Amino acid sequence: MQKTKKSVAKRFKLTGTGKLMRRTPGFRHLLAAKSTSAKRRATKDKLVAPGQKAQLLRCLPHGL
Repeated sequence: MQKTKKSVAKRFKLTGTGKLMRRTPGFRHLLAAKSTSAKRRATKDKLVAPGQKAQLLRCLPHGL
């Protein structure tokens, strides 16, 4: 039986169409130094790059 890699499952979300979404890193501290537009961009989820997608999907054998 293949097990789900829990560290990957906590950080990534699988959409209904099979895309992987991720959060922007580095936005829990030092927020006063970051611009308003950078903070606003960071709130939006982003797609995982195609080169990393296959590697991460192997860690999620049963989806999420």
